[in-house]
Amino acid sequence: MVAVTGRFEKPNRLKTILYLMMAVLVPFSCNETAGTHNTAGDSLEFYPPTPGWMDRSEFRHYHRLVAKFFDSTLIKRGFNGSILIAKDGGILYEKYHGKVDLRKPDSIQPSTSFHIASASKPFTGMAILRLVQEGKLSLSDSMDKFFPGFPYPGVTVKTLLNHRSGIPNYMYIADNKKGSWDKKKFMTNQDVVNLLYLHKPPKTGAPGKSFNYSNTNFVLLALIIEKVTGLAYSAYLKQTIFDPLDMTDTYVFSLDDTLHATVSFAHNGSYWKNDYLEATYGDKNIFSTPRDLLKWDQALYTEQVVNKALLNSAFTPYDTKKQVYKYGLGWRMLVFPNGKKIIYHFGRWHGFNAAFARLVDEKVTIIILGNKFTRNIYNSAHDAYALFGNYSTDKDEDYSESEVKTIRRTDTGVYSGKKPRN
Repeated sequence: MVAVTGRFEKPNRLKTILYLMMAVLVPFSCNETAGTHNTAGDSLEFYPPTPGWMDRSEFRHYHRLVAKFFDSTLIKRGFNGSILIAKDGGILYEKYHGKVDLRKPDSIQPSTSFHIASASKPFTGMAILRLVQEGKLSLSDSMDKFFPGFPYPGVTVKTLLNHRSGIPNYMYIADNKKGSWDKKKFMTNQDVVNLLYLHKPPKTGAPGKSFNYSNTNFVLLALIIEKVTGLAYSAYLKQTIFDPLDMTDTYVFSLDDTLHATVSFAHNGSYWKNDYLEATYGDKNIFSTPRDLLKWDQALYTEQVVNKALLNSAFTPYDTKKQVYKYGLGWRMLVFPNGKKIIYHFGRWHGFNAAFARLVDEKVTIIILGNKFTRNIYNSAHDAYALFGNYSTDKDEDYSESEVKTIRRTDTGVYSGKKPRN
């Protein structure tokens, strides 16, 4: 018996040692597995694959920097949406956080499309410039060419694009007593034109003289696209931009999309119902994803959409005043005292927030989309510029530090409507 016991004693000791080793190793292997399934930024120890063009140490530096920044400014502060940061087209950081619908268990995925609000305007602007390139219209064309007897003389395609038409914002017209709209009826783009003819609301300024942001400008531009091409605005964008750039999760919202489109929420999590302004487009109503918008961004470094001369005209500020804030043809810009420039457009519609920014010197793209309202999206996008370059005002120049803060409060560009209705 002693001999038998001795023969089995050694294997039992080995088994014990193996169990102890497994107990120690399992937590590490579980963490490693979790890291590979989580999106970039879940842990500062996890790194997505390094883009082929970037040095590994440089990539990890940027990834760690960006992950730490957005984890603190957005992710841990109630953010619900998608974030994608890229450099030279390579993704440095990508995060999908929260739910498509806060009332349901569905998680946001890379294919989840969000309303990008006024970040839709650059698409309208580029579509117009494409028609200019094809000789189908001119920037100097007056509105009478497309809308006979237009009640605002002197307005051209160009003054619509750079918000110097002087035409008031239809969203405010519909809300005042003179232009009061039956809120039980959806307003269309043609209804906007009819309001202008019928009520002739006062101009905000002489055409071409001063900047006044008005969503009416881009509603009119969308109608011009339709008149010139014979196609619906949505069909033209799909045919000339979305499909060629393989933007498979991008579309122009119509009322037929109501049942499947992503919905939005107020900052307190209450559902934001649709209203009578859901059907107008050109100024808003494009749904997209960060990955699709990255394709859009990269195409703008080429001549896939329009030629270089027209791209430059779009990215040229039309305000000669010495200030950081500028506007081109369908694009916002920040032009800093040191010569650096950011091309961007933000937006808000109901509980949707969108930030799309291009740091052209560094070839950096910042895309943040959310469907639970928070101004932290805009603030974080602005603050993230400094992670990549010297994007700050110089106190020795005739610029005030408060100017950029003012832009943060005002550059979303779309009337958000009344308080959310539960």
